[in-house]
Amino acid sequence: MVMGPTHAMSGAAVGLAVADLLPLDWGGPTSTAETFTFAAVCAGAALLPDLDTSQSTVSRSFGPVSSVVAKGVDAVSLGFYTVTKGKRDGKRRGGHRTLTHTALFAAGIGAGVSALVVQFGKPAIIATLFVCLGLALRGLAGELAKEKGWLAVSAVAAVLSALTWQSYPTEAGSTGLGVAVALGCATHCLGDAITKEGVPFLAPFLTLGKERWWEFRLPSFLSIRAGGPFEKVVLGPALTVAVGLMVIWAIDGAPQAIYDAFMPAPQ
Repeated sequence: MVMGPTHAMSGAAVGLAVADLLPLDWGGPTSTAETFTFAAVCAGAALLPDLDTSQSTVSRSFGPVSSVVAKGVDAVSLGFYTVTKGKRDGKRRGGHRTLTHTALFAAGIGAGVSALVVQFGKPAIIATLFVCLGLALRGLAGELAKEKGWLAVSAVAAVLSALTWQSYPTEAGSTGLGVAVALGCATHCLGDAITKEGVPFLAPFLTLGKERWWEFRLPSFLSIRAGGPFEKVVLGPALTVAVGLMVIWAIDGAPQAIYDAFMPAPQ
């Protein structure tokens, strides 16, 4: 599978890019703080689809709790695949890269988060921030987060979610958080789609040759090996640089300040 840091960094990049384009009615950020929150939630949610396997970064992010949840999601995903598979879909021994790697899951969990926030307000927002910011830390911090352990990640995520809440209005959170979560999950699937394994993003609705769980993938000469040299040497560093530049650009007043610094005022 694509490594956790790559998924998280791609989620952050997409979150920063979409934040400026998202309409206010959909929870579009209205400040730099909200933009960074949106991007961080998107980065964390970009790890969520791999909750269907105990071998993933997300399954280890919150210790035994996330480990148990991962086993449950694996079982549910396998059951869903078994019930919905087509005539030419083979038998599977696990649920990895099935239900949680579909557009159905991305849209469903995004809508679910929005519904919970509308219904319960502050508690639902803080809970969503805690989970997603914790996953973002686990993904973006990489080896450092792994070294400090899940308790440290959970503690930092709890503090960040409480502090973030203070400047994150319920009105924006009701839809903005749901959009960020759905976007992060979809970004994860896009990342897996460029690997040689592919991803069944449109399953189980679109049948192809009597297969409901056919995997969308790039031609073999364009696809990459998950965790291979290209991801580690090219894709990962490129995403890191891109996110760094996008963070600077997202700061209020930064684009104009950069322009003024490099473009001399007319005499």
